[in-house]
Amino acid sequence: MRASDLGLLALRIGVGGTLAAHGAQKLFGWFGGDGLEATAAGFDAIGFKPGKANAIAAGLGEGAAGPLLALGLGTPGAGAAAAGTMIVASSMHAPNGFFVNKGGLEFPAVLGAGAAGLALTGPGALSLDHLLGHRLNRNWMRTVALALVIPAATAVINRRRRAVALAAAAAAPVNTDTDTDTGTDL
Repeated sequence: MRASDLGLLALRIGVGGTLAAHGAQKLFGWFGGDGLEATAAGFDAIGFKPGKANAIAAGLGEGAAGPLLALGLGTPGAGAAAAGTMIVASSMHAPNGFFVNKGGLEFPAVLGAGAAGLALTGPGALSLDHLLGHRLNRNWMRTVALALVIPAATAVINRRRRAVALAAAAAAPVNTDTDTDTGTDL
């Protein structure tokens, strides 16, 4: 057994386990989470419309990809799905800077980088992918999964930004001044 295989196992368990716990918070309310309905309402309030569909997608991006990463099963797809979810999460925290104690993107960025790294390197020998002859861990799968995640995450971020802009425009006060004076005197 190589030290790198132990290192990949530790990374998979740390990143995958953390993602799984966060997904369970969103989807089921476990570990002190809000559950699907409250998460959906929160997502809707911050511009991820429809809130429930986005909450399910985020919950699965963490709650399904996390255990798959921890087990080392379908590592390219699981890593890319988790990385994409964390790109979107990072975009929400970016206005607060880097550090998590200020609400910054540090936490989702590290999880996303870890997940992307696992998608690129593979799970190592101590994994279900290895046990199954890497049927779900091919080089082309890494390329396809990671190539798809950037435009998908970008589309979600842009859709949210448009929804927020539309909501802000709708909430802006309407000018009811009926004065038609053009400012010119004759």
